[in-house]
Amino acid sequence: MKRSSTACSAAKATVGVLSFALLTGCGGGSGDDPKASESPRPSKVSPAAKALGAAELEKLLLVQSDLPRDKISDGDDTLPKSRSELKTDKAECAPLAYALTGLPPGDTDAGASNSVTSEERVGNSFDVTMTSVGLSSYEGDGAEKALEAVSDGIAPCSGGFGITAQGEEMKITKVAAGKASGQGDDSVAFVLDADMDGEGTGTFTVEAVRVGTLVSTYYSVDFASMQSGKASTVPLPVISAQVGKLTATAR
Repeated sequence: MKRSSTACSAAKATVGVLSFALLTGCGGGSGDDPKASESPRPSKVSPAAKALGAAELEKLLLVQSDLPRDKISDGDDTLPKSRSELKTDKAECAPLAYALTGLPPGDTDAGASNSVTSEERVGNSFDVTMTSVGLSSYEGDGAEKALEAVSDGIAPCSGGFGITAQGEEMKITKVAAGKASGQGDDSVAFVLDADMDGEGTGTFTVEAVRVGTLVSTYYSVDFASMQSGKASTVPLPVISAQVGKLTATAR
């Protein structure tokens, strides 16, 4: 398996919604394997729980020492900084779009994000996976409602929806339930097909995980999978490391 020059260039670009235009020519068809979304599990969160601010969330993001073999980078400046900068043509699809772009999927504007680049040797080349990680915090049961909003948006958005951010437009052509990692208190995943600027489609997995009043979101671009027509999946070590860090903080 050998990466194309387009994939190599795209590996240096953002993994958020605005990166799709840079991935032209790397798209593949979507898989037809049925996937089941992980149903949120009820938990008790204190109504008095207070949300963390952006500065506090920044301190909870993964750092290089958490994943020594990967590369941790700050959030991408090309991505929208707040939910008000991103619009969808279907209101019920907004939580999915927020999770895709590292923004809070629930009702808050306080969030933080960064990216993790993982490399794995495959034969004589490397498979590069870039993962966007977003964190958000909520008062009371806001985090539970955030995951419910993502879960509830999958079925009505199955036929696709449009996203507009910072003057750029993107078309999601299909959404289906995905198999979540099962980590944290709740987790939900969905798989989407995105139009690759008229050059076919790319298939990607997005996951949201709740730990108490905190929600982390993950979206990955796996360039080897894209070239083979398979869905890009989120590396489990990235989810495990971030959820572990949030769990330790919540104790």
